Amino acid sequence: MKLVARAAAPLTRASIAPALALASKKMQYRKLGHTGLDVSLISFGSWVSFDYQLGIPQAKEIMQACYESGVNFFDNAEVYAHGKSEEIMGAALYELISEGNFSRSDIILSTKIYFGATKEPTPTAKGLSRKHIIEGLKDSLRRLNVDYVDVVFAHRPDPTTPIEETVRAFNWVIEQGWAFYWGTSEWPVEAIQEAHAIAERLNLIPPCVEQPQYNLLHRHRVEVEYAPLYGMHSSPIAQANGSSTITITTRGGMGLTTFSPLACGLLTGKYGTSGTIPPGSRFSIERYKFLADRWLLEDKLKKAEALRPLAAEIGATPAQLALAWCAANPHVSTVLTGATRVEQVYENVKALEFVGKLTPEFLKRIDEALDTSPTLTSSGKL
Repeated sequence: MKLVARAAAPLTRASIAPALALASKKMQYRKLGHTGLDVSLISFGSWVSFDYQLGIPQAKEIMQACYESGVNFFDNAEVYAHGKSEEIMGAALYELISEGNFSRSDIILSTKIYFGATKEPTPTAKGLSRKHIIEGLKDSLRRLNVDYVDVVFAHRPDPTTPIEETVRAFNWVIEQGWAFYWGTSEWPVEAIQEAHAIAERLNLIPPCVEQPQYNLLHRHRVEVEYAPLYGMHSSPIAQANGSSTITITTRGGMGLTTFSPLACGLLTGKYGTSGTIPPGSRFSIERYKFLADRWLLEDKLKKAEALRPLAAEIGATPAQLALAWCAANPHVSTVLTGATRVEQVYENVKALEFVGKLTPEFLKRIDEALDTSPTLTSSGKL
């Protein structure tokens, strides 16, 4: 049964013009890995916000503000709010498209398959078996109220399923027109390389994008482990070993749709040095209180505070500097951001104005202040 969209007054450019003035008017776009697909450098993900914080009317406002700001990539997953997040996004999209705010072809929609969409999925309703990939994506399309998604991700690696079975299943859903591209999320580099090798051997479609966590406090996987996936890559880690430049040539060309650029909100600076949790923040939500134990640690709080004076130097907020830092990595196709208020959308997009201010010297100062840059040991190992 499809979710019935609620009647609502259509948003217009005039009605949100004052807030739009806060946003950057020059969205940047990058290719999604080696594909021809242009994705906005800032994108929107609904992990926490839809259902737990926002209903359909608010989701509609957020998505419209995103589109008006140049954002064209919207990310979801079957597991988010146990499917409710997809339903809310689907209903909001239905209204926005019906009202002529934009068309389906104007946006890029993605979802992720692995965890299942219920609190306690049965053994066949989760994982990366051919059965769950096909049935799970069908269910996601129903909840999103669309005929296809542009990108479908394998939300985590599945050690219990042969990678060949997973590659064949994603190739099949693309051939059916249910998705145009597929990617991985938080896969180890060896598994991604194996998926590419299998696809090449069997003349199937390989993954073109990876969705990893990436922020100033979580850098190793993107900057070190995934280096072989980027094609011709000049590794700054290799430079630390005494060589001026080492380039690694591979088939890769993988794009990145990075998540958690603000380290679950820590890099906004709103938790200060005490770690006090403000009402309405992500860590105040019962389902996500476990994240506070992971992030609100004295060492991490101090690193987040160290970002504040650096941000002030360039006229940015700590959050905008953290987002700009992620966007400055040329291997990042898009930086996934969240928002519970329209104003946050504009503040996120405005972060792109500061990318050009991140000179090599300024980036070095960030590394020195936070001390989170991956480095080599004397033995040459990380």
